[in-house]
Amino acid sequence: MDEPNLKEVVRRKYGQAALRVTSGVGAACCGPGAGHGDPVTSNLYAPAETKGLPPGVLAASLGCGNPTALAALAPGEIVLDLGSGGGIDVLLSAQRVGPTGKAYGLDMTDEMLDLARENQQKAGVPNVEFLKGELESIPLPEGAVDVIISNCVINLSVDKDRTLAEAFRVLRPGGRLAVSDVVVRGPVPAEIRRGLERWLGCVAGALDESDYRAKLARVGFEAIELEPTRVYRLEDARELLAGAGLDADAIVRHVDGQVMSAFVRARKPVAAR
Repeated sequence: MDEPNLKEVVRRKYGQAALRVTSGVGAACCGPGAGHGDPVTSNLYAPAETKGLPPGVLAASLGCGNPTALAALAPGEIVLDLGSGGGIDVLLSAQRVGPTGKAYGLDMTDEMLDLARENQQKAGVPNVEFLKGELESIPLPEGAVDVIISNCVINLSVDKDRTLAEAFRVLRPGGRLAVSDVVVRGPVPAEIRRGLERWLGCVAGALDESDYRAKLARVGFEAIELEPTRVYRLEDARELLAGAGLDADAIVRHVDGQVMSAFVRARKPVAAR
């Protein structure tokens, strides 16, 4: 699929997810049962973290991790969430950086931006700004932010090299990248990737661990770390896979334990190379 069509598919998918939340149905994104026992999207946030946030925030969370908890945000920092969706990680970041800091959310989907701004208003969090734009062309100046977070979105980028280069550009010297993403370890046959996409919606675009590290280094990042946070045992998802009309035995045999959520850290050098 070419770049414009792929972007439109992603835009439509997440727009529909936002509308499901608005209508009270809930946002299922990563396959049958997502968010209800699904090993990708469920139980990512402790109840204490989301206390006081409007229900629509958690209902619209379609990520695969909790980058705000892992990013060690400090008061006064400026944070950018790439692919902010319904806004949960932006609102949590804004609370962590406090009134002297700020959290930006970037999304290309109008429905998600509308939902995020509504959630911000309900939560009463003032130090937040949601921006419309694409990962490959971030509408912020060079060196504008201290921290970049993202939650299971970079894998959806149509041009990951451009996305990572843009992330590097808008970080200040010494700034850090701290994202959750879906990563694969080792080769996954193309036909298996296509099948898994119906259950784990972003696996078709997920990078191999070594490719992720290489792309980050190529655009200039240093201190690159990749830490698995959830290794998906597809045996546990046999019912979900079968419900999606997939050959569970073939998928488990080929890729069990090779698909994971990971926390990816990297830093922009203080001085230019």
